[in-house]
Amino acid sequence: MKAVVSVVGKDSVGILASVATKCAEFKANIDDVNQTIIDDYFTMFMIINIDELTIEFNSFVDKIQELGKEKNLEIHCMHEDIFNLMHRI
Repeated sequence: MKAVVSVVGKDSVGILASVATKCAEFKANIDDVNQTIIDDYFTMFMIINIDELTIEFNSFVDKIQELGKEKNLEIHCMHEDIFNLMHRI
């Protein structure tokens, strides 16, 4: 199973590292990442594999959102099934 993580906020050092560390803490493997900086704003999308998560997915979502609050970022995590249903033509 996979999930989509989006990160948006004012650019600062270590954003990718902190999100990647939080994923690794719960054994979510990063399959793909795309990031860019527009003016002073950092944006990133990650595709993560959640097959080996050490906590329930909803708890992982809460943990990743807590990280966003700590870092003053908007971080959202959505299961691929929901993401695919939202973007079905």
